[in-house]
Amino acid sequence: MIKFLLLLGVALVPMSAFLSEFVEKLFHGEESDVFGPVARIPYSDLLNNNPYVDPFVLHSMKHYGFFYVVDVPGYNASTELNLMHKFYDLPEEVKANIEIRRHNPANPNAYRGYCPGLDDVENTLQYKNLYNIGPHEVRAPMTSQKDDDLMKKLRYDIQEPNVWPSTEDCEFDKEFKETFQEGFEIRRNIARAFVRSISRALEFPELTSLFAEDEFSAMGLRKYPVRKRVNENMYSDHDDTLLRELEHVDSTITVLTTFNNPGLQMLYEGVYRDAPVSDNGFIVNIGKLVDDIIDNQLVSVKHRVKETEFDRYSITYFLGPQFDADISRSMSGAMTEAGRKYTIFGEWIKDYLGAIELFYY
Repeated sequence: MIKFLLLLGVALVPMSAFLSEFVEKLFHGEESDVFGPVARIPYSDLLNNNPYVDPFVLHSMKHYGFFYVVDVPGYNASTELNLMHKFYDLPEEVKANIEIRRHNPANPNAYRGYCPGLDDVENTLQYKNLYNIGPHEVRAPMTSQKDDDLMKKLRYDIQEPNVWPSTEDCEFDKEFKETFQEGFEIRRNIARAFVRSISRALEFPELTSLFAEDEFSAMGLRKYPVRKRVNENMYSDHDDTLLRELEHVDSTITVLTTFNNPGLQMLYEGVYRDAPVSDNGFIVNIGKLVDDIIDNQLVSVKHRVKETEFDRYSITYFLGPQFDADISRSMSGAMTEAGRKYTIFGEWIKDYLGAIELFYY
C-alpha cells in the first residue's frame, strides 16, 4: 500500500482511522492482477468533491484509462437488468410505437427511443438493439423557423424529449420510466463529478465550465443478440479475436454498466486484457474529443467486447461538452484535432448526429 501511495504522490502523513478505511476502499485489488490497481471510488466521496479521491482517479486514468465507481446508495443493477429483459421481450409491434423514425417513419423521434438494430443481422459487426434515453422530458418551442438558421434548429432538435414504452402493464411502464430516469441522474452525477475531479487534479479550473449543460447526454440500453453465423468481418485486425463489439475509442465521457457480463477488454501495453465487470457499480472512461481538450493528459483507452455465447446486455451513458463549449483549443491553448474543422461542440455534434440518424451506430 505504501509503495502504491508513493506512486500516486500521496503524502505519507499519519492517517486517521477514517482515512485509512477510505484508502482501503479506494484500492483493494490484487497487485498480481493487471487491473488490480485500478481505483474503485465510492460514489458519495466522488460526488462530495473529496480531495483524497483525485490522485486515485488521476492515477487510474493516466495508467489504465478507466476506473470504477462503487457503493452507490439506492442503486441496484439487477433491477435495471431485469427491466431491460422485460423491455426487450415485449412484442415487436409494441416496441415499434417508440422506434426512431429511421425504422418507423410514422414516429417523429429521431434519436430517443428504440432502435431494433441493423438489417443485416449476420454480416455486420455492429448488430445490436438499442433504447436511447436523453435528459429532456419536454422541449421548449422553437423560436425561429428560418431555413438558414441551422444551428438554432439543431439546438431545438437535440432537446428531443424521451419516449417511453406504453404497454398494458401500467406497473411495468411506471417502474421502467422511474428506474431509468433515476439511473440517468446517477450516471450524469458521476460524469460531472469526474470532470470536477480531473479539473482539480490537473489544475484546469476552466474545464468544468465546458460541461455546465449537457444538451445531448445520452444513455443507451443495449442488447447484443447471439449470432447464428460469423464471418471474417467480425474478427479483430489486432489479434484475430472474434468480436461482439468492434475495437474503438470513445469521443466524450463514458459511464458504463456491464452488470456481471464478461467480455469487455481494455488495451493495455499493446494487449487486450479482460476488464473486471462493473457488478453493482460503474466503469468510467474518457474519449478522444475530451482528452484532446485536456492536452492528452489522460488515456482515452481503446476497448472492445469479445464474442459471447449469450445475449449480452449493457448500459452506456455519454456526457459531452455543452452546445457552445469551445472545443477548438485545449486547456493550454493548443489547437485540438476537432479544432481543425469545428469551433464549438454544437458544430461537431451536428455531423455526429447526422451519422447516428443514418446508421445509429
